[in-house]
Amino acid sequence: MRILVLRGGALGDLVVTLPALALLRRRWPAARLELAGNPVAGRLALDARLADVLHSQHEGRWAALYGSTPLPPDFRTWLAGFDLVVTYWPDPTGELARHFPLHAGQRLVQGGAHPTWGPAAAFYCAPLAGLGLQPETLVCRLREPAVRSPVIALHPGSGSPRKNWPLDRWAALARWLRDVRQREVVVLAGEAEPTAGLDEIGPVRRELPLPQVLDLLATCRLFIGHDSGVSHLAAAAATPGLLLFGPTDPAIWAPPTPALRVIRRGLRLDQISLRDVQAQVDALLADQS
Repeated sequence: MRILVLRGGALGDLVVTLPALALLRRRWPAARLELAGNPVAGRLALDARLADVLHSQHEGRWAALYGSTPLPPDFRTWLAGFDLVVTYWPDPTGELARHFPLHAGQRLVQGGAHPTWGPAAAFYCAPLAGLGLQPETLVCRLREPAVRSPVIALHPGSGSPRKNWPLDRWAALARWLRDVRQREVVVLAGEAEPTAGLDEIGPVRRELPLPQVLDLLATCRLFIGHDSGVSHLAAAAATPGLLLFGPTDPAIWAPPTPALRVIRRGLRLDQISLRDVQAQVDALLADQS
């Protein structure tokens, strides 16, 4: 059995699709499962043994799936070697789907690229119901719970500035955690986060490899972040915490775990006050005492 899964997007898009990969792996444990997607985030699927081979979504050969001409012979032969193709790539006009099946025994399962209902992980599992597959969990655990240190991890960024709480409030929150609640903080930052101002919040761990981010989160007391891929990693590491939401819908994008609470005051993040966040953090710390 050979399976090809086409999944685009960034870190969060990949993490919310891991439960669907887990369904395929559980149903066909001996299958060779190949994933075409984000070349960095996709490593998580390899490390979790939910995929055997990773192909970058940026490879030029994929463009042929959207062309009007026949597939190049070598590419067509390679695609024909799969028994099942599961795609979450955009295909509004059916250009991709028209190429399949490439032989009588091949099956194509087509899901949406962008979730219209949530949780997102359930949305991406839903197309597999036609194969008789139903999820047992919507959070794929990538790290087992570890002994928690006193450290609180803060992630002030996301994939879009409009999803971010004002940086001065992050700095005020970090001062309160250190000076009033006597907690150590660490700041997680990726390539999308601005460099200016982060050092005022706390010691910065910038662009850590994803396995190291997971290891760090698995030992933190709490995580505080936004609608971001790192927040989904916190869920995958079973880290309790608080997520600040604004323009995006937490019913779709918040990890479906009670360990991560959500606070939302409107479509703008600046509508969430420092006191709002402090109250939620105090409640989370009290739950752990």
